[in-house]
Amino acid sequence: MRAPAFWTIRYGRDAAPILRLLLSPLGALYGASVARRIAQAQPEALSIPVISIGNLTAGGTGKTPFSQALRTLLADLSGGPIGIVSRGYGGTLEGPVAVDPGVHGAEEVGDEPLMLAQGGPVFVGRDRAAAGKLAAQQGMKAVILDDGHQNPALAKAISLVVVDGQTGFGNGHLIPAGPLREKPAIGLARADAVILMGPISDDTQEDLEGYSGPIFEATLQAKPIAIEGPVLGFCGIGRPEKFDATLRGLGLNLVDLYPFDDHHRYRPDELARLEADALAAGATLVTTEKDFARLPPAFAAKVRVVPIEAVLADKAAFLAFLRAKLDSHLGQD
Repeated sequence: MRAPAFWTIRYGRDAAPILRLLLSPLGALYGASVARRIAQAQPEALSIPVISIGNLTAGGTGKTPFSQALRTLLADLSGGPIGIVSRGYGGTLEGPVAVDPGVHGAEEVGDEPLMLAQGGPVFVGRDRAAAGKLAAQQGMKAVILDDGHQNPALAKAISLVVVDGQTGFGNGHLIPAGPLREKPAIGLARADAVILMGPISDDTQEDLEGYSGPIFEATLQAKPIAIEGPVLGFCGIGRPEKFDATLRGLGLNLVDLYPFDDHHRYRPDELARLEADALAAGATLVTTEKDFARLPPAFAAKVRVVPIEAVLADKAAFLAFLRAKLDSHLGQD
């Protein structure tokens, strides 16, 4: 599903105050269930460090590109392979299984794990502790626990929370009244650091005022792509407006953008419509890496991809933070 517009609006009629009020009791139940699950868990300790990347909100904050960047940094620090552990959202395999892009499809392991597996080892499993054990057995020096902040299955050496600089914590309410998975004060108390993705708004600045840990700034940058003539974009991501801005920021002649729900499985009739509309406009079809992973090979051959990477503003400071936290963790083992 796409996030409702009122999730990011704090004041006024467009903030849907009555609907938000009606949904707030459900939000309280949701927050209580998350807190109870975390409090009652007995996290399993692996023989290798676990670095969790998560967020406090539903929707896209840039976690996946940051996971890719973090894997490279950790590999340089450890001198060995770094595995990413994922639930495999949208996939049918329960796991644990090591993702093989030459064998598995997005319908089996999920679109994000399949995309991430292009750059290194990925392990999916409904039981993330079992997936982490498999990663350790296969020689990983550390694992990155994707979307792991509210998942207590594994003991974590480092917990990172990614926050969108523009939207912050949205309207400040819990799902379904707002985008929050848990109350910020509770979630941030478990964070070793915040990764602030993109320029910060006044609202986000206010959201983070009570957080005393380190905050590292990062941006999502699209790799240049040369396309002559018009382009027709489509995507099924948490915040499609970001992809719209990316395409325009690259200077592409965007004639239209077709947004779909996050992790959308494209039907044959939808793909046929995209192809027909692109042909009618004389346009090239363009999508995200995550969406590309969900496309049938025959259709994917007709589509261009815009790669996105997360870039830290102060890489040296973040590396020093990682070293210190990992040294402290290893000293305790």
